[in-house]
Amino acid sequence: MTYTSAITVPLPYEQAVERTRAALADQGFGILTEIDVKATFNTKLGPEAAEAVGDYVILGACNPGLASKALAAEPQLGALLPCNVVVRRGKDDEQTTVEAIDPQTMVQLSGSPQVREVADDADARLRAALSAISKAGPEDS
Repeated sequence: MTYTSAITVPLPYEQAVERTRAALADQGFGILTEIDVKATFNTKLGPEAAEAVGDYVILGACNPGLASKALAAEPQLGALLPCNVVVRRGKDDEQTTVEAIDPQTMVQLSGSPQVREVADDADARLRAALSAISKAGPEDS
């Protein structure tokens, strides 16, 4: 089962993170949380674990309008929010991967037509953000 949509881009990690933030904002998403996995591993597990994971950030993206509709349809869906978007690059990698949760996983857990509508909208927006990241040239940042 695939539960993410992903792209790989020939961008430095920091530039990919910046573009991801901008592309999500263009689609109405704000970043509620940010987890620097490499820094957390370094603190909790040591430098070897941090180096093994490489550059890795989890962005908790939220579109308030969509979240409101989802929670109105099924309040327990809050356990699946926000939509996580990962930007990662291994220490020896030449490209950066950006991947977003597939909102259709919510539909698989709920039979609600309202949830399907929200998931379809969120999916279209997240895919549009990924597309924008992959289409921008190296000089566009």
